[in-house]
Amino acid sequence: MGDYLVVCCRPGDAAARLLSLELAQRAEQEGMALSEPAPHAWLAVRGPAAPGLRRIGGWTLIGDVLDRRSPILPDTAPDDPWDYERKLVARFWGRFVGIRWDVQGKPTALLRDPSGALECVAWTQAGLTVICSSPQDWFIRRLRPDWSINVPAVAAAVHTPLAGTGALLLRGPKALEPGAVQPFPLSEPAATIWRPVDFARLSLDPAPSTGPAMSRLRDVVDEAVSGLAGLGGPMAMEVSGGLDSSIVAASLVHQDRNAGPWIHAYGSTPESDERSFVRLLGRALGFNPLCVPHQTAPMDRTWFDAVSSGFRPGLNGMDLVQDRAWGRHIRAAGASAVMTGKGGDSILFQAANVNVFTDLWRAQGWRALAWPDLQELAAANEISIWTMLRTAWRERRGGPRPLRREHPILAALPAPLSLHPWLRDCETLGPAKTFQIAGVIDGVSHHGPSALNRAVDVRHPLCAQPVVEACLQLPTALLALGARDRGLARQAFRDRLPPEIAGRRSKGEMTRIYGRMVSDNLDFLRPWLMEGRLAALGVIDCEAADAELTPEALMWRGRYADILTAAAYEGWVRCWERRLGPAA
Repeated sequence: MGDYLVVCCRPGDAAARLLSLELAQRAEQEGMALSEPAPHAWLAVRGPAAPGLRRIGGWTLIGDVLDRRSPILPDTAPDDPWDYERKLVARFWGRFVGIRWDVQGKPTALLRDPSGALECVAWTQAGLTVICSSPQDWFIRRLRPDWSINVPAVAAAVHTPLAGTGALLLRGPKALEPGAVQPFPLSEPAATIWRPVDFARLSLDPAPSTGPAMSRLRDVVDEAVSGLAGLGGPMAMEVSGGLDSSIVAASLVHQDRNAGPWIHAYGSTPESDERSFVRLLGRALGFNPLCVPHQTAPMDRTWFDAVSSGFRPGLNGMDLVQDRAWGRHIRAAGASAVMTGKGGDSILFQAANVNVFTDLWRAQGWRALAWPDLQELAAANEISIWTMLRTAWRERRGGPRPLRREHPILAALPAPLSLHPWLRDCETLGPAKTFQIAGVIDGVSHHGPSALNRAVDVRHPLCAQPVVEACLQLPTALLALGARDRGLARQAFRDRLPPEIAGRRSKGEMTRIYGRMVSDNLDFLRPWLMEGRLAALGVIDCEAADAELTPEALMWRGRYADILTAAAYEGWVRCWERRLGPAA
């Protein structure tokens, strides 16, 4: 979706008012549409799908705000200062941030919806309060805020796979977490009003039977698909040939929602060519897919410049050439939005492994041995029941450890990684449910900036709040029904899908495509990383990089995603150093 920029001027400050007027005029020159949501404040938005406005209670909500079909309001304490806000995010869902102003037009609080689809970053400067979704380059260069790159935070972030939320890697501005409220002044701590763990704990209650669970899953997927499809504008549907996008496509057809083109990108290797499954789905649902080859090109500095200008490293935009081609195809077909199946692997629960039994063991003890899918799970993972029992018995209690990305080119960290805020208080949950929460965190990154979502409005219903909440409340043993990855989803949507897709055990694989992207660009990536800013700051181990960034090492060890991640962070640091000056 599009971007927003809010500037609030301190009442009575003449210099701040002049600066605010200058910035507003420049925003219009940059093609942004302006409005005045409060005294002494202006809002600038631009597309695709420029955020709208909706007022609820004392809140001005910026973005897409949708009514829940069957909201369940939380029980709150009588003295809870955020009672109204907790009920607000239970009553509504979508892609929005909120601002609350006092009668004089001063902002008193910010709110970010639980999906995290819109970034919310704020700071105060020269009598102005700024709230925005992205750092407009002209805006940053004009204000020249007194910020700096937080190098220790950058070093830690390169080591963690959960970088889509959390504190920024910049000292100065403040980023609001999804499902949180930030009171003013910004030095005040934020209040968390929504957490995945609070819904995941409900999975410890007695599980619903399979029938009601399937019905509930269908309902929330249909709610998310219908809500996002109803936002307006001609919409395409991305069909990968896998289960997740097929479920979303089938929900669109089931609800008579229009979409077109039904677009698919196929790779150049046998395991990445899913056209046969996409055509099978098309025959079942009544559409003719537009199949186009996956695009790539040689990497260079301009590639990373194009993906690195956001508040966070551009990991969601690393498939730059394909994203640009995708946007051209969609717009050429007359669509201004695209629906995807991203996020399904995590929230519908693909990880049908021994940890599922560990979750069940922790909840039920010896009764877990009566689980009907016990033998199937052991067979699917090629281990014995006794091995699963021993693993569950030995499982460490006391909460999860921080997830780590390990690669020899990354220099050792001087301090342990900190745990993501959404993974705290998970001590009562098993490892599979905790891993699902980590997947929810990762799902926020799907909304990150990319060439595609600068061209069209990208919509991810399986990352939407109704689906996330419903799936977190179900035990992983039920989500893995039949000892299958996404087993409950397969059963819930089997009547809408071809049996070849609902029961499919193989999966499309793009690893070789992205492996080639790294190996074919070593002439660029080696100096980019070994002679770059991360190396100068001690984040990259140059000696290790010299040994690892070779065709031979890549052939034997792979780990392409870690190399692309480091390259993306390098691009982000270089971009922000051009804005702020060299990092120390």
